[in-house]
Amino acid sequence: MTPRFEIVANPALNLVTITIGGFFAQPDIDVFEQARDAAHRQLRCGPNQQLTLVDMREMMIQSQEAIVGFQRVLNNPATKSKRIAIVTGKTLARMQVERAAERRDVQYFSGEPEEAQTWLLNG
Repeated sequence: MTPRFEIVANPALNLVTITIGGFFAQPDIDVFEQARDAAHRQLRCGPNQQLTLVDMREMMIQSQEAIVGFQRVLNNPATKSKRIAIVTGKTLARMQVERAAERRDVQYFSGEPEEAQTWLLNG
């Protein structure tokens, strides 16, 4: 399945909303990271103060290479989010992202993104 993502910055809330799906190779992850960094630059908050909502319900099971690539993106201290809410669907994909994130400031949700956004904005 072709990789796809949409990244929307909300400067008023210092929130980046990411919808991501498909199967990613390293070049796709590099393009994703560049787009995510561009969204961060639209925000008004200082470094590492942004909130991130990731809807990955359409994400496919990823290769080990992709997991390592996403792990690098998620754990980069220069772009690390204050809090991340991740909405997942498939159990194995959720296990993969939990392994990639390895962070205490990440919360996982099943179902609709609204609950995740509420947690981000009220946390």
